Amino acid sequence: MASGVSLKISALSLALLATALLLPVAATNSDTAKESRWAEQVIDGLLDGEEVWLIDDSGHEFLSILTEGDRGSGEAVILIHGIGVHPNWPDVIYPLRAGLLEQSITTLSLQMPILANDADPREYAILFAEVPGRIDTALDYLDDAGYRQVTLVAHSMGAGMASYYMAQTDNTVVNSLVIIGMSPGITGTRNIDALAKVKVPVLDLYGGKDLEPVLESVELRAAAGKKAASGKYRQTRVDGAGHFFQGHEEALVQQVIEWLEAQRN
Repeated sequence: MASGVSLKISALSLALLATALLLPVAATNSDTAKESRWAEQVIDGLLDGEEVWLIDDSGHEFLSILTEGDRGSGEAVILIHGIGVHPNWPDVIYPLRAGLLEQSITTLSLQMPILANDADPREYAILFAEVPGRIDTALDYLDDAGYRQVTLVAHSMGAGMASYYMAQTDNTVVNSLVIIGMSPGITGTRNIDALAKVKVPVLDLYGGKDLEPVLESVELRAAAGKKAASGKYRQTRVDGAGHFFQGHEEALVQQVIEWLEAQRN
């Protein structure tokens, strides 16, 4: 009797193991524990918009925030945060979410791959390979919801990630890119090289009191932008603004709104 029970349990275990082997395995180098902590904090404090959980091509589930404006316009903005933070970050990201909503513009703000707080920025190089999966998943979600014109708006390292993505994609849903406070990149010229290959119009926005690497690469970014396939590159400085545009949120939002309006014409 005991032997029969043992055989049944073994057979069940083998069946479960076989099923597990057929399921996709979530593969990510992102700090998933930190992503979970951020998600809990963001959801608890969410005042506008709604949480949307997306699954990338590796099977990894990640948080995004949908703040829906005018669905009938078919226009949406994907927001991409900077190093190590989250999709409702109070600097740059939340002001854009709130400011664009006032103009009835839909935003989908993504949790991008992140590392531990003490990680060296250069360690983020390993995460760039995961960026296309997250952005593609977000684009598919918006397309299913009826949004056919999408602009990527990205800050700091997120701007580098967005440029990396746009340099290699042929996705015709993305009609423009806004980079905010982008430096040359973790390998010295990575972001500049990517910018030169972007095929859509680009707004390069930075603060007059931005970080040194951002200010020192103004001419490099301009030269790369002029090489880009679209031939439509605009560089704009917001005087007095720092890297996080604190105290200059209205100017930040207005620049993005004006850019979006220009792309409609």
